[in-house]
Amino acid sequence: MTEDSQRNFRSVYYEKVGFRGVEEKKSLEILLKDDCLDIEKLCTFSQRFPLPSMYRALVWKVLLGILPPHHESHAQVMMYRKEQYSDVLHALEVIRFISDATPQVEVYLYMHRLESGKLPRSPSFALEPEDEVFLAIAKAMEEMVEDIIDCYWLTRCFVNQLNNKYRDFLPQLPKAFEQYLNLEDSRLLSHLKTSSAVSKLPYDLWFKRCFAGCLPESSLQRVWDKVISGSCKILVFVAVEILLTFKIKVMALNGAEKITKFLENRHSILLHHKKQFSPGSFKLVCGCSAVLWGQWSEQQVSTSVCAWDWSLIP
Repeated sequence: MTEDSQRNFRSVYYEKVGFRGVEEKKSLEILLKDDCLDIEKLCTFSQRFPLPSMYRALVWKVLLGILPPHHESHAQVMMYRKEQYSDVLHALEVIRFISDATPQVEVYLYMHRLESGKLPRSPSFALEPEDEVFLAIAKAMEEMVEDIIDCYWLTRCFVNQLNNKYRDFLPQLPKAFEQYLNLEDSRLLSHLKTSSAVSKLPYDLWFKRCFAGCLPESSLQRVWDKVISGSCKILVFVAVEILLTFKIKVMALNGAEKITKFLENRHSILLHHKKQFSPGSFKLVCGCSAVLWGQWSEQQVSTSVCAWDWSLIP
C-alpha cells in the first residue's frame, strides 16, 4: 500500500469514527486566514468535520452572526459586544434584579429577557418553558466556553437560532425520529410502542434543548457544530444512536415511565455507559450519528420506504 493510500485510508477511518484529522485542521486554518471569511465554506466544513477546540468559539461566533466575516472588524465588534454586555448587566444591577449571589446562568437569562423586552416583574416569578431551555443551554455552554461574555453571546444567539431558523422544523423531529428508528431497528421501536413510550420519550430534552444536560459537553459540542452550521437534522440521528447504544438496557425496561426516566437521567446514562463502554465512546456515538446523518443527507429516501420527506428539514 502506497503512502498516499495509507493516508487516505486513515483520513476516511478517522472521519467515520469522529476524530479530527490533520488534513482537516489545516484546511480550516486556511479558511480562517482569509481576510473575509467564507460563511458557506465554514458551514460546509462544520457539517463534514468536528471543529478543532481551539477554533470552535471563533467559528461559532462567525456563523451565529456575533462576529462579521471581515477579520479586521472582529476586535471592534467584540468591543461593542462587551460594552453592550456591561450596559445590560449594569441595568439589572441598578433595578436590583440580580445580585452577587445570582447564579451566572440566571444572569444570562435575565439579560436575554431584558434585551428581548420580556423581563418579568420579579426574579421570583415562575420560569417559562423557554427559560428552562435557555438555562440548560447556558449551563452546557458554560462548560465549553471560559469567557463569560462569549458564553452569553453564544448562548443568546444559539437560542435565537433555535427559536427562529428551526422553529418550524423542531416539532417535526419526533416523527422523523420514529420513522428512522423503524428503518434502523424495527424491533426496538416495536418495544417502545408496546410499552407506550414512543410519545413520552424526552423529545424536549433531545430536540428543544439540543441534548444539553443529556450528553457530556465534550460530545455535545460536536453535535452543536452541525446545528450551528445549519442542520438540526443531526439531532434525530443522535437520538437514534443513543437508543441503539442503550438497546439492551431499554429492551429490559417495561413501561413508558421507566424507559423515559432512564433516558432523561444523565447520571444514570453516564453510569450505565461507563460500565459498558470506554470513557471516550460517547464521542464515538456522536461520530457514528454524524456518519449516519451524512449518508442520509446525500441520498433521497424513497417514499415507498419511508413516508418522511427529509428534504423538508435542514
